[in-house]
Amino acid sequence: MKARITVCTLGVDDLEASLKFYRDGLGLPTEGIIGREFEHGAVAFFELAGGLKFAIFERSSIAHDATVPQSGRSPTEFTIGHNVASEAEVDAVMAEAVKAGAHVAKPAQKTFWGGYAGYFQDPDDHLWEVVYNPAFIPKD
Repeated sequence: MKARITVCTLGVDDLEASLKFYRDGLGLPTEGIIGREFEHGAVAFFELAGGLKFAIFERSSIAHDATVPQSGRSPTEFTIGHNVASEAEVDAVMAEAVKAGAHVAKPAQKTFWGGYAGYFQDPDDHLWEVVYNPAFIPKD
C-alpha cells in the first residue's frame, strides 16, 4: 500500500448544515451535495490543496455503505479513503490489509456509482475504504 491519503470523509448528522458550515462558513470550494438520486448516496466533496478531497457524508449513510452498525460517533465518524488506479489494485490492497491484521467490514465489490470498493477496519476499528473511482484515478 502506498503512503498516500486521497479522501478524508467526516460523518455528519445534518448534511445541509455541514455543507453550509464548510462551504459558506469556511469557504471550502465544492459543487455542493451530489448523489441525492441514490438512497444513502448524498455527499459533498471539497477540493483541498495537493489534490486531497475532503467529504461530508451522513453517519447513517456511512454505516449503510460499509455495512457496519451505526454507533455513537465511531467507527462511522470518519473514514479514510485510499484511492487506487484499478479494481485489481483494490483487491491487492485489501489482501495486504488483511495480512497485516485488518478486519474486512465489506469485501471489495462494484459500487452503485460505477466504481469498485471495499472497507476494512484497523485494529482500533477505524474504517478505511479502498476504492477505485474512475473520476479520482491517482496520477502515480
